Amino acid sequence: MNRPRSLRCLAALSLVVLAATACGRSDQGGTTAPGAQAAQNAGKSAVELLPEKTKQSGVLRVATSVGYPPMEMYKTGTTELTGVDPDLAAAVAAKLGLKLELSNSSFDGLIPGLQAGRYDLVMSSMTDSAQRRQAVDFVDYFRTGGVVMTKKGNPEGIKSLEDLCGKKVVLAKGSSNLEIGEQQNTKCATKMAISQSEDAPTGLLQLDSDRAVATIVDYPVAQMFVQSSGSYEVLPEQYGTAPWGIAVAKKDSGLRDAVQKALQELIESGEYRKVLDTYQVGGSAVERATVNAAQ
Repeated sequence: MNRPRSLRCLAALSLVVLAATACGRSDQGGTTAPGAQAAQNAGKSAVELLPEKTKQSGVLRVATSVGYPPMEMYKTGTTELTGVDPDLAAAVAAKLGLKLELSNSSFDGLIPGLQAGRYDLVMSSMTDSAQRRQAVDFVDYFRTGGVVMTKKGNPEGIKSLEDLCGKKVVLAKGSSNLEIGEQQNTKCATKMAISQSEDAPTGLLQLDSDRAVATIVDYPVAQMFVQSSGSYEVLPEQYGTAPWGIAVAKKDSGLRDAVQKALQELIESGEYRKVLDTYQVGGSAVERATVNAAQ
């Protein structure tokens, strides 16, 4: 799913793509299509695929953007980064034999910073989209969508998206979950009464006060609210699923391939799933690491 704040970075991203075109820069000399080196890379470890310049640096610089728990957040009372993305970043760096240098930045500045060479990777719940792939490649590591949330005990007996027809539903403004609800509403014989909240937490207040009986929230966020409050219930099915990816600059195809192999090694060893299960988001695990896999 697209994070609501992800929409704000698209304008900046478009400017980056246009600027690169206008300046006539070409990075094709350092770019290899994801499928072109598959045979060449077969049998090599992640460390063996790592570009020499990265090996020499000994550091993997990863940027994220705090504010989307349980994916990226601070440990309570500290400025220490934690969550699914920081933990996976640490695991990838260890697999590559590199020291992790993790930094927090504004979400809108992540891709421009990557292209400017300030970071090697971006790991920040970023949807692998066609527009973003004009500027970066993605190693897809997570697949998620929106889930229906109700009060604990599910007093209305809601079992699917279709069961929201005729009911009071609250959805966050500008989110892909609002789109999911509105699309379903076009199919409803008895329409939903949809209200819009500023974000997921304010939407849940409407459930608390019985102004709505359900909402749709990104799966990782929904899992966090269920764990932290114990007041809600999440239906198992995810809607509008899309992959999230580790962003790598187009010119760094060698690093991209090494990161893909490192992630695959983590998947096969079980370390990857252990990280996701720590934050109760194993339902969004992928079976294999892919590059630019979004449709």
